[in-house]
Amino acid sequence: MAGPRTLYDKIVDAHTVRALDDKGRVLLYVDRTILNEYTSPQAFTGLREAGRTVWNPAAALMVVDHVNPTTPRRTADMPDAGAARQAAYFAQNARDFGIELIDVLDPRQGIEHVVAPEQGLVLPGMVVAAGDSHTTSYAALGALGFGIGTSDIEHYLATQTLVYRRLKTMRITLHGAAGLGVTAKDMVMELIRRIGADGAVGHAVEFDGPALVALSVEERMTLANMIVEAGARGAVMAPDDKVFRYMDGRPRAPRGALWQRALAAWAGLASDPGARFDRSFTLDVAEVAPMVTWGTSPDQAAPVAGRVPAPEAEAEGDPARRRAAERALAYMDLRPGTPLDAIPISHAFIGSCTNARIEDLRDAARVLTGRTVAPGVRAIVVPGSTAVRVQAEAEGVAEIFRQAGFEWRQSGCSMCLAMNDDVLAPGDRCASSTNRNFEGRQGAGARTHLMSPAMVAAAAVTGRITDVRRLAAPARKPEPCSLS
Repeated sequence: MAGPRTLYDKIVDAHTVRALDDKGRVLLYVDRTILNEYTSPQAFTGLREAGRTVWNPAAALMVVDHVNPTTPRRTADMPDAGAARQAAYFAQNARDFGIELIDVLDPRQGIEHVVAPEQGLVLPGMVVAAGDSHTTSYAALGALGFGIGTSDIEHYLATQTLVYRRLKTMRITLHGAAGLGVTAKDMVMELIRRIGADGAVGHAVEFDGPALVALSVEERMTLANMIVEAGARGAVMAPDDKVFRYMDGRPRAPRGALWQRALAAWAGLASDPGARFDRSFTLDVAEVAPMVTWGTSPDQAAPVAGRVPAPEAEAEGDPARRRAAERALAYMDLRPGTPLDAIPISHAFIGSCTNARIEDLRDAARVLTGRTVAPGVRAIVVPGSTAVRVQAEAEGVAEIFRQAGFEWRQSGCSMCLAMNDDVLAPGDRCASSTNRNFEGRQGAGARTHLMSPAMVAAAAVTGRITDVRRLAAPARKPEPCSLS
């Protein structure tokens, strides 16, 4: 393509095997995929029935993360017969097709989007496609990541390629300085609130701006992970020295002379000055406050110091939005005008591919130091990987959680989507660091309020949704809290 190009276009161009038509469809080479036991079975069955092999087994990694138990004592026992069959078929596929498997008892086990960066399997300039929509997380490392369906997984495994339609491009520029208690989770929640759950549909989002540069790599992963909740079909970020330092020395990252050659190649991974984007959006992060969702879609959110909105105010003249708000409030059992920080909770959950890395756990631990979980609240923390768990234990972070009254669990997707035995009951209300608050997401009839890990910690010790800024200074000694 002539003229200045976006980073998205550069990566797609470099991976295009051939153009398929004049409507933007190409045959796209894909560098890597990460497979889980939940989205891959049908793809392997399709390969078996067609008598096909996997073209390049070394370009795939299989990770058990969705259905495994996260009980404090690690076990390979599955919560039910269905999960056991999924795990067993997954292991059989790994053996039969020669793909590396990280099973439940492997010390590298964890959520796929945490494990792959930890192991150095995702590198700048790569295309990574996987059967999970939050594959966009890898944008934080300078890769183009996106989710694909089961038939695409099968096609990829057989050919190392996908039939891919180019996306429109959307630039989101972050500037300003974040205030007290504001995290990357709050920034992306505010973005989704402003542009809507369909605000990035059909687009690949590129994040840039000085406020992005100020974020750590793990914070950037949170942004990239959750922008899919605005409908983004892919995401990219230009890699910088923070990214290179993060990757240096990872088990699968290049080493020695190859590392130096890689650094030289990655230096050009940025959008050209003057590159044209189909859409642009700017956010001053100084305007962002700690956020919380009140409804059943990630864009139904508000600053924690606000109130539950009235459907007519939320709808802005759109009848469909008004009906969605009315349904959400009925499901969440909330009334317009209720202060968000007056809503009591029964559960607090810290985990998921969005917010279960070591920095997330440290953020929550700072709030929990010297405090205890409120009576009547069940609090759970599930590290994003076994490596994160081990690091948190070595740093003393795990002990802070235990002393505060949190259950310190093993790694896995857990209560993010309730596919194992970590399930809420009807009517339970959970402060959650996860990425989706859909009806039934954490259990049939359960109610989910999305927020940052620090905000979850604040809610856990007060028994209600709480502005974390009120707890910025740790208490000197444990303080019993009540729901009243």
